[in-house]
Amino acid sequence: MMEENKDKNSIFSKRVKAGKRTYFFDVRSTKGNDYFLTITESTRKFEDGNYVKSKIFLYKEDFNKFVEALNETVKHVKSELLPEYDFDEFTRKESTDDSEVSA
Repeated sequence: MMEENKDKNSIFSKRVKAGKRTYFFDVRSTKGNDYFLTITESTRKFEDGNYVKSKIFLYKEDFNKFVEALNETVKHVKSELLPEYDFDEFTRKESTDDSEVSA
């Protein structure tokens, strides 16, 4: 029953596969018809095959601050800490992998 309730308040979901991890961005609704975002990281433990999940709840009043801080932090890593790193490497690899599956 708890699982049914969980799906009823889900409005939108986006899954991002990232190597050994998968991220889920889910928009959910409250009983009062308000909305919030859950960000879940799911990682498979190879020893027992179970998944370890970590979840963040993000409320609408914090969206702008969160996005601003995330963008600033990513920009700092890309420009100051790892300016020579090719951050598009994995995007290109996934696109290539996807096209090979389609062919």
